[in-house]
Amino acid sequence: MSNSRPWSNASAPCRLEWGASRLFAASLLVLGVLAAMAVIGSDLPSLLSCPLALVAILHGVVLARREVHGGVRNVLIPHGDGETSIDGRAAGGLELHWRGPLGFLRWLDDRGRWHLLAGCPDNLDADARRELRLAVAARSPVRPPRSVAP
Repeated sequence: MSNSRPWSNASAPCRLEWGASRLFAASLLVLGVLAAMAVIGSDLPSLLSCPLALVAILHGVVLARREVHGGVRNVLIPHGDGETSIDGRAAGGLELHWRGPLGFLRWLDDRGRWHLLAGCPDNLDADARRELRLAVAARSPVRPPRSVAP
């Protein structure tokens, strides 16, 4: 008689604490400054370019502050057909997009508004990124193969 345990097909749910990314916030600041430099370097008259450059910098600062002071989000992605929740609230239409080392998690709240979390190597380590990839891939339907024109 074998002493081995039976295999289980069930996976554990993905539980992540998604904190603010200082690297992403710094990149938002840099993009605001670069946008201001692009506006000043354009052919716009200085009467328009200076206020527009100031707006670009302020917008970068607002986005960076929002990222830094966003707090820690608790993400729960259960295996199978369970309901995904973020901070204990239902999250529908979960999407995960990767742009190099940056991960962007989008979801719909109960009011139908989209929310976005940005993940960088400073707030999601390699293990957390892998766990997130696997959990979202297990929930998404398999796409049919693309047809090729004859």
